[in-house]
Amino acid sequence: MKMPVIFSGHGSPMIALENNDITASMEAVGKNVISKYGKPKAILAISAHWYTRGTFTQSAEKPKQVYDMYGFPEDLYRVKYPVSGDKELTDKIKDVLGNLVTADDSWGIDHGIWTVLVHMFPNADIPVVQLSVDGTLTNRQCFEVGEKLSSLRDEGYIIFGSGNVVHNLRRVEWNNPDGTEMTHIFNDYIIDAVKNKDIDKVINYSDGPESSYSVPTPEHFLPIIYCLGASGGDGAAVFNNVCNLGSMAMTGFVWG
Repeated sequence: MKMPVIFSGHGSPMIALENNDITASMEAVGKNVISKYGKPKAILAISAHWYTRGTFTQSAEKPKQVYDMYGFPEDLYRVKYPVSGDKELTDKIKDVLGNLVTADDSWGIDHGIWTVLVHMFPNADIPVVQLSVDGTLTNRQCFEVGEKLSSLRDEGYIIFGSGNVVHNLRRVEWNNPDGTEMTHIFNDYIIDAVKNKDIDKVINYSDGPESSYSVPTPEHFLPIIYCLGASGGDGAAVFNNVCNLGSMAMTGFVWG
């Protein structure tokens, strides 16, 4: 059975320690995947926080957990998500992407991935191999990389992206439990485009309303485009349609 594609908003790293409606939805997505599809062979993970010049993937047998965030409570740095890598998946990524991709183990499993997977798949018993977000590619090329990776879904691999539909750290409102009007406008625009399979609207997100506010830098949005490419035209279900901190949208999608 073809495995699903999942994109999740991750927002603040503190989500790893929280127990609320957002984390409950993440947990439900993981349980539904296991129930419907069985345990995946491994997870191909695409995180906003591995943003590179060039496309890289990991080959480490035991990838390190990266605590790539600063100034948070000590409890956050005690969260462990000790997943293994998966050589077979690494080799398949190389086969599919060819000369476009290079193995690089200088990074690891970063907080864009583990703060979500600690809720979705809390046993840390599904191997994870990250693929970097390539800042040298056009949005269309990111979509095409996703299209190439889509074939791995037929072989028992989940494709998982993590970022945010809206992510503007400079405009964060720490005491705002909701989103601003600008956040809601752009979030609704992208949700509508994804649900209606309007690929060009997502790829050309900068033409959307309030895009300069919502996506001031591309790295948190691009994982959505990779995932949309990997979806193979499947319909998307929406989870965590929640805006918070003023300028964050935690929206997630499951294709398949």
